[in-house]
Amino acid sequence: MRYDLVIFDNDGVLVDSEPISNRLLAAYLTELGHPTTYEESIRDYMGSAMHRIHELILERTGQRLPADFDEVFHRRVFAAFERELQPVAGVTGVLEKLAVDGVPYCVASSGSHARIRVGHRTTGLDRWFTEDRVFSSEDVGRGKPAPDLFLYAAERMGVAPERCAVVEDSPLGVQAAVAAGMDVYGFTAMTPAARLAGAGHLFADMGALADLLV
Repeated sequence: MRYDLVIFDNDGVLVDSEPISNRLLAAYLTELGHPTTYEESIRDYMGSAMHRIHELILERTGQRLPADFDEVFHRRVFAAFERELQPVAGVTGVLEKLAVDGVPYCVASSGSHARIRVGHRTTGLDRWFTEDRVFSSEDVGRGKPAPDLFLYAAERMGVAPERCAVVEDSPLGVQAAVAAGMDVYGFTAMTPAARLAGAGHLFADMGALADLLV
């Protein structure tokens, strides 16, 4: 394989969480007086760290979200994950292939460590990701689209950025990976290919990823 490290985004790439979380985010923002459709949530917030949601609402409305916004939102999301969450179709086969070939991999997500762990435990992906393979925007000062998280993950894994492949499904994540100097594989299952145009490679079937990385 041409890479020394494969870095996966989490939501929408490893776990099929984006439909669940964006449905709940749109509903909660609307409940708080900031009318938001599911489609608008996908467009504006998919791939974002929580601080970006606060910043955009403040910028657009001049109003701050409640102090307990993150806590309430995560409680709702975690409950829904326990009921509904599934791994992205084909991703376990990719992880198996990487493990067999001895290719290091990790996850670098805008989500919190708690969110990543709930999702992995619910879907059974926790067997593939020990603590030393899990990186969150909580670990760095700036989330995506800043490159900090991907650079931090590469440093912790002991691999130079130019030897890394990043698998992303959000425009913010693609921007971050490009800024980090890494090869980017844009997963278009939920995001139109045009919005991931910065990625060097585009694909719609997660099961095909292992062959693309060779």
